Amino acid sequence: MPNPLRIFVPVKRVVDYAVKVRVNATMTDVDRNVKHSMNPFDEIAVEEAVRIKEKSPSTEVVAISCGTAKSQETLRTALAMGADRAVHVEVKDDSILQPLAVAKLLKAYADKEANKPDLFILGKQAIDDDASQTGQMLAGLLKWPQTTFASKIEISGKSLKVVREIDGGLETVSTQLPAIITTDLRLNEPRYASLPNIMKAKKKPLVKITPEDLNVDVSPRLQTLKVVEPPKRSGGRKVESVDELVDKLRNEAKAL
Repeated sequence: MPNPLRIFVPVKRVVDYAVKVRVNATMTDVDRNVKHSMNPFDEIAVEEAVRIKEKSPSTEVVAISCGTAKSQETLRTALAMGADRAVHVEVKDDSILQPLAVAKLLKAYADKEANKPDLFILGKQAIDDDASQTGQMLAGLLKWPQTTFASKIEISGKSLKVVREIDGGLETVSTQLPAIITTDLRLNEPRYASLPNIMKAKKKPLVKITPEDLNVDVSPRLQTLKVVEPPKRSGGRKVESVDELVDKLRNEAKAL
C-alpha cells in the first residue's frame, strides 16, 4: 500500500470579495471593520486538497492560518469543507504579516511536524495585497520544486503533473513530491460547506501556536507610507475627427 499523502493548505482571512474597500481615516490602511471571509484562491486550494483526499482516502489535509484569533473562523470553514485538522499560528496584529514572514512560519511548522508534508497547495495570491509571493518564497525556503497558477493537477505516487496558465496559453510541467502548488481560478469550483459538516468541524482538532513557538520573527520588512484611493474616472468625450482625437491625446491626456 502506498504511503499516505499529507497535504498542507494555508488559508488567509481577508476582507470579503463583495465588500467595497475604503481607505481608513488616517490613510494608513483600508478599513478592516467589515465582513471577512476565506481568500477565494485559498478556497480553491482547500477544494483541490479535499478532492485529492476523496480519490485517496488515506490522504490527510491540514489547514493552516496565520493571523489573529478571528482566523479560527476561516480554519473552521476549511474543516467544514473537508480538511482533517487545523493549525492556527496566532499573531496579535495580522496587518503586519508580510509574505516572507508567512512563508517562514509555514516552513517552520512543516519542519516541526513529525510527519512531514508531501505537498503544499496555496492560493496563487490573496485578494487584499495581491502579492502572489508566499508560495514562491516557501518553495525557496524549503528548496522544493514549485508549480504556480495551476488549472489542473494529477498525482500518481510521487509524480506530480500540473497544467498551468501562462500568457500564451497552457503549459504542462511535471515534477516529484514534495512540491509546492499555487492554484488558479479555473482549477475547480469550491463546494459550500453543508450544515452537518459545519457541526462536525467544531469537533475536529485545531491546534494554536505562536511565532515564538516556531522561533520566527514576523516583524515587517516593508513600511506602508500612505494609502490613497485611485482617482475617479472622468466622463468620456466625443471628438469630430482623428486630428482632434490626436490633439486631445497629446495635449490634454499627455498620452502621446
